[in-house]
Amino acid sequence: MTEKRWRGPRGPKQSPGLLVALVLASLSLMALDSTAGGPVDGARRAVGEVFGPVEVATATAVRPFTAVPDWFRTKDSLQEDLLELQAENSQLRSEVATQDYNRNRLAEYDGLTAAAADLGYSLVPARVVGLGPSQSFSHTVTIDAGSDAGLRPDLTVINNDGLVGRVLRVTRSTATVLLIIDTDSVVGGRVGESMEVGLLHGRGDLGSDGRLDLELFDDTAVPAKHDTVVTWGSEGGGPYVSGVPVGRVTSVYSSLRETSQRAVIEPFVDFGALDLVGVVVPAGTDSDRSVIDADGTLR
Repeated sequence: MTEKRWRGPRGPKQSPGLLVALVLASLSLMALDSTAGGPVDGARRAVGEVFGPVEVATATAVRPFTAVPDWFRTKDSLQEDLLELQAENSQLRSEVATQDYNRNRLAEYDGLTAAAADLGYSLVPARVVGLGPSQSFSHTVTIDAGSDAGLRPDLTVINNDGLVGRVLRVTRSTATVLLIIDTDSVVGGRVGESMEVGLLHGRGDLGSDGRLDLELFDDTAVPAKHDTVVTWGSEGGGPYVSGVPVGRVTSVYSSLRETSQRAVIEPFVDFGALDLVGVVVPAGTDSDRSVIDADGTLR
C-alpha cells in the first residue's frame, strides 16, 4: 500500500502578467507623486484641508493637559521667589525699625569710651536687663555683668551722661545697682566753680521729675544756678570715684530749721531710659568681657 503525503490546499495559480501590471502601477504613482501639482499632491492637499483643522483643535484641547507639569513647576518656582522676597522685606523692615535703636547704642558706646578717657578710669561695659525693687530698695537696676567680669560691691556705675549709682551686690553673671535718685542713696558732691562740697540725697522720683537735693557743708556758701555738680570722691575710690558729672543746679533755697543752704540738682542721666552703663574697675582687672581702659582703648 502506497503512503500519500498531505501537501495542503493549493491556491489558484498566480498569473505573471498581473504581477507585472501592479509593479508598473506603483512606479506610475511614484512618478506622479514626485511631480509638483500632480493629482496626488492635490489629493494630499484636500485631505490636509479636511483634517488640518481637526489636528489644530485636537492639539489646542490637549495642550492644557500636556502643560500641567510645566505649570506646577513654574508655580513652585514663583512660590519660592515670593517666599524669598517676603523674607527680604521682613529683614528690611526689621533693619529700618531698629535703625534708631542701633544708632543710639553705638552713640552710647562711643560716649562710654570717651568717658573712660576723660575720667581716667577703666570701665566694664554692661547692659541694663532689669528694673525695680529686686531687693529691699525702691530704685535699682540689674546689669548683665557680675563677679566673672571683675565686679564687686561698692563700685561706681556711670553711663555716657554721668553718674548712675553704685554696685550693691553681685552674682557670677549679674549685679544690682542702687540708683542715685533712690531715697537711700547718699553721694558726696562738689559744686563746679566754688568747689564747695556737700551731700546729694535722692528724692525717689524716676523719670523727668527725678531730682537730687544738695546740702552744702558750709552754711554761708550759695551755689549759683546752672552750676555743675560732680562727685566728691571717696577714699580708695569706693563707692564713688571723684570727678564724675552728676547734674546741674536748678534752684537754691535756705533751710531755716537747719540754717543751711540747699540746692536742687537735675541729674544728667535719664534714669527712665538706661541701657548701656560702665562699671569703674581698678586698672588691670581680669574680666570675662572686653574692658575699656582709662585711655579709651578696648582690651
